[in-house]
Amino acid sequence: MATTKAKDAEVSIVTLIEGEMKFCILGTSPLVFNRLPEKARRELLFPQKKTAATKAANMKHDPIAEFRASPYRMLDKKAPTVLAVLPTMFKQAMGTAALCTPGAKRTDIDRMVRVDWENLPCYGVPKVFCAITRSADMNRTPDVRTRAILPEWACRFTVRFEKPILREQTIADLLSAAGRVSGICDWRQEKGSGSFGSFKLVSETDKDFQRILKMGREAQEDALENWVAYDQDTAELLSWFNVEAKKAGHAVTA
Repeated sequence: MATTKAKDAEVSIVTLIEGEMKFCILGTSPLVFNRLPEKARRELLFPQKKTAATKAANMKHDPIAEFRASPYRMLDKKAPTVLAVLPTMFKQAMGTAALCTPGAKRTDIDRMVRVDWENLPCYGVPKVFCAITRSADMNRTPDVRTRAILPEWACRFTVRFEKPILREQTIADLLSAAGRVSGICDWRQEKGSGSFGSFKLVSETDKDFQRILKMGREAQEDALENWVAYDQDTAELLSWFNVEAKKAGHAVTA
């Protein structure tokens, strides 16, 4: 019986090289912050029982305090802005865009793309935004949520990726698509019900980008202290709330 000698298969391994690209991002729709409140995070870390008396003595909402607590912030007091966005937001948006882009793989984005690992300075002047939302319970109970909104916003960051599996044009195309089909932060395009947090790629010299870069730490600190309502509904709701809270003898954040 004739036998054949198996030939050893030669394994070829592609050498990965780190690529790097810097991007300037300009918002094309308002950005709605939704950081988990400090009170809620403390409750998760150290749950406490609430009696009926405690609930009655405390207000459910303190809108202006919630407004000031809603954005992510830069820890470095010397940072160019007070407000921040998380780098993971853009990586997740790119992953969502990969799901909608023929030939792209979300797993490649998850494993071979890195967006700056620290919070990213976010430029723009925040305003107070009150909106009716639905809770996640079975009855979808309505509630009012107060958050900071940036009518105009911009940021910039660095993306690192593995070449030659991913190329510069692929990264730019996916990030550009992410700005349209996903967006970042709350009520973003990805979730279906809203179209907030959308963005586009621009050059460093873009006039609107440069204009918004002037809305940094000083302008943000002033806007957080001397707040302005984003729209008429918010203004009317806050005006009514302050009157009713005062009647009930509750102290609210000014």
